[in-house]
Amino acid sequence: MAGRAARFRGLAAVVTGGSGGLGRAVCAGLTAEEAAVAVVDVDAEAVHLTVEGLRRAGGRAEGYLVDVRDRAEVEQLMATIHTDLGAPQVLVNLAGGSLGTPRDLAEIEAEHLDLVLDVNVKGTFYCCQAAVPHMVAAGGGAIVNTSSIGGRQPSPVTGVPYAAAKAAIVGLTKRLAREVGPRGVRVNAIAPGLFLTDRLQGMFDAMADAERQEVIDAIPLHRMPELREAVDPVLFLASHESSYITGAVLDVNGGRFMPL
Repeated sequence: MAGRAARFRGLAAVVTGGSGGLGRAVCAGLTAEEAAVAVVDVDAEAVHLTVEGLRRAGGRAEGYLVDVRDRAEVEQLMATIHTDLGAPQVLVNLAGGSLGTPRDLAEIEAEHLDLVLDVNVKGTFYCCQAAVPHMVAAGGGAIVNTSSIGGRQPSPVTGVPYAAAKAAIVGLTKRLAREVGPRGVRVNAIAPGLFLTDRLQGMFDAMADAERQEVIDAIPLHRMPELREAVDPVLFLASHESSYITGAVLDVNGGRFMPL
């Protein structure tokens, strides 16, 4: 069996939202373990900087500007990656989040709801749907989706559209795992707690002191996480080390949510 430092040797990995805070860290983890990584996002400068950073570190990476809400773009993306890097056998769906939309119910407009559901749910679905045929043809693959503690229990930090979208990711993951498992494709998800990457740091800082303390007090480990503590579970679920795990949701929240 290949050593831990080469868990992804010879594999092409696709990371949507790949130039965000968590996305960059996941891409770096994959390239460090010898994957060829497709960095997918909508911000051209951020994609360029991410790819250049990965290459300077000795990794193999290509950047792709794609809106995951566009099914045709996503289908073409997977075909292009297959040509450029090889059959995509790892897919990490990180594109999503609250996307700058309001938290409070009275402030949420129709366009806010559409944006959050379209990127998180439709985007994840389209990427999975487009990647699966390539994975099956290559002999199998692994998909890691991104839910959230906010989709598992009520959160004071994010709004109703986000909670609905992240709860939907759980159902999507489990049903897809049941369908594609016989064809050698595993589908799992992580449900992180509050990781203060670029998108969430500002929201957390804007909370009242009492609200911030409420978040900390609700975590049994009583601290905020390090970014690597989200990256390592993603890499585990994408790797051969989790070869008999599918349809699972891995809660990464310091014990704040403990399902039976």
